[in-house]
Amino acid sequence: RGKDDKYRVRMPKLRVVKEYKDKRKSIDDVERNIFRFKKSSEEKSKNMDKEEKFFRETFMYHKEIRVLARASAARSVRSQRRADLPLTAGEQLDVIDAVQGHAVICRNAQGRYGYVLVEHLNFR
Repeated sequence: RGKDDKYRVRMPKLRVVKEYKDKRKSIDDVERNIFRFKKSSEEKSKNMDKEEKFFRETFMYHKEIRVLARASAARSVRSQRRADLPLTAGEQLDVIDAVQGHAVICRNAQGRYGYVLVEHLNFR
């Protein structure tokens, strides 16, 4: 080895960092949507409005929608028809209206409405 090799400082990591910077710049050049969460919340509110409209037409419900109580699903239940609300165990539900018999009208977190049997719910 010569004297030049002895005092030479090798910096291969700087090359990697520079290459990474170049890649990052090319990624930044691609247009990004920073406010993506607003779009999803708008879509969610549109979906909730659609579900509410469907609920009012199907159930002929013309009253103001108010939450009477909150309940959790005791077990998972599949829906047999569109008017029934499918449940998953532990899911939080808003009780909207108590109907005659053993069923109540509930709303889940996705904004979907339907009938649920009282025996499938746990009230606190």
